[in-house]
Amino acid sequence: MKRFFFTLLVVTLLVSACAPQVPAALGDTLLVTMGDVQRSYSLADLQVLGDVQAAFKDVVYIGVPLTLLLTDAGFDPAGLSAVKVVAADGFSANYDPALFNLPDTLVAYARLDGPLAGDELPFRMVLPDQEGKLNVRQLVEIVALP
Repeated sequence: MKRFFFTLLVVTLLVSACAPQVPAALGDTLLVTMGDVQRSYSLADLQVLGDVQAAFKDVVYIGVPLTLLLTDAGFDPAGLSAVKVVAADGFSANYDPALFNLPDTLVAYARLDGPLAGDELPFRMVLPDQEGKLNVRQLVEIVALP
């Protein structure tokens, strides 16, 4: 009997260690950072900043232009060499100025027909006409790189 419980404990620990971990502190907020400076945005904060539309794979998204968000966070997009976006599972993508300065590069918070899909939450990047891996879902952090 002890062997059974020990085996069960080991299997449970292994399964929980392999499961993707979403930092609980992040919740439904988006961090915009550069070095030690950071700003946190909620859904309501992003909605106040704008409601521009852009499409990716026949879905129209509503969000804030990335350059506007960077400016609101106190960073000058013209002075950045790159922007790194990070998903809840740790996946990341880097954008050079040619991508992050496009007017239709959005931090999306909704779809035109309603909220984001469950696998997109809390936010997602939308870069029309770019490959899928650049349109990061489950966005939790944007890192401005000088």
